[in-house]
Amino acid sequence: MTGRPSLTQRRRDATRLEIARTAAALFAEQGVEATTAEEIALAAGISLRTFYRYFSVKEDAVAPLLAAGGQRWVDLLAESAADLSLREALERSAVASLTPADDAAVEAMHWTRSLLRDPRLDGTWQRVHAGSEERLRTVLADRCPAGTDPLELRLAAAAATTAIRVALEQWASSDAPVAGTGSPQDLGARCMRELTAGLGLWARVGGE
Repeated sequence: MTGRPSLTQRRRDATRLEIARTAAALFAEQGVEATTAEEIALAAGISLRTFYRYFSVKEDAVAPLLAAGGQRWVDLLAESAADLSLREALERSAVASLTPADDAAVEAMHWTRSLLRDPRLDGTWQRVHAGSEERLRTVLADRCPAGTDPLELRLAAAAATTAIRVALEQWASSDAPVAGTGSPQDLGARCMRELTAGLGLWARVGGE
């Protein structure tokens, strides 16, 4: 067993992401309030009934897109070299996840900026953030010795995900580019260092 998702699950995930891209494009073009679930379904080539099988409200249709960066970050951390300190692995994986690898990723970053500027999506963004924190806590626990204080793991996950959230929100509120000074990876590295600097977990698992 490899733990790889089933074909059915991969197809469902692909459909969710396609709906998310469609919704993001419509939200960016005409705003969340002016966009209906019917319009998203029509543009995505699905029925309204199918849309509601995936999402209970139109705002949540962009959640897979907003969550993609956080999932990539957690995956990169899980795959990082075991000889890297936890703190270094955390920062490196976060910066890598915030660095667009191709034109599609650059486009996704621009969509993210537009979405984070719309207050109607605040609830969706907060739920995405909470999910990312929970996944990160699991991966941190896997990299730490058995018996590590659960509170310290939770604090580390909360501080790290907050660092990325603040970095993205700060970038989205500005006109900074997707790379270079003021970019998500630039702000992400800075926020990560400042918000996690005092964590006792680093000293206990070789994080300094």
